[in-house]
Amino acid sequence: MPNPKLPAEGHCRCGRLRFRITAAPMLTMACHCTGCQRMSASAFSLTMVIPNDGFALIAGESEIGGIHGDQGRHHHCGWCKSWVFTRVIPDPGFVNVRPTMLEDCQWFAPFAETYTSEKLPWATTPARHSYEKFPPMEAYAALTAEYAAGG
Repeated sequence: MPNPKLPAEGHCRCGRLRFRITAAPMLTMACHCTGCQRMSASAFSLTMVIPNDGFALIAGESEIGGIHGDQGRHHHCGWCKSWVFTRVIPDPGFVNVRPTMLEDCQWFAPFAETYTSEKLPWATTPARHSYEKFPPMEAYAALTAEYAAGG
C-alpha cells in the first residue's frame, strides 16, 4: 500500500491545530459505525494508525469531543471543531489520525473497513479486508504485517 512522504504535516480546517507524522502508518482503515458517521457527517470515517513516537502536535492544543470515556478520546481543534485524531484507552502504542487532515492525502486508501454491519447500503471502499465489527485482537498482527509488506 502507498504511504505518505515523510515527514508529513497536517492540520485542522482552520490550521490552529497542527501535527507532524514521522513514521509510516501501521494500517489504514475506514469505519462505517453510526458513531463515525455522525462524527464525520459522512458515510464513514478514515483512519491511519500511527505509532505514538511517529506523531506529534506541533501547534495548538486539542480538546476532547465525541468519545470522552474509558475506551478512547477523540481530539478536536477547539476553534473549528475538526476531529483530528483519536487516542485509545488503554494506550496500545499508537494514535489514530484522520488522513484527510494531512497536507497531502492523495496516497490514502483504506486497507481494512470496520463496522460494515452499520454501513449505509451505497457506501463502498476499496478495502481488502472487511469486518462486521472490529477485527478480533488476534487479527491485528497479520493485518499490520500484510499492510507493511505492501498489501
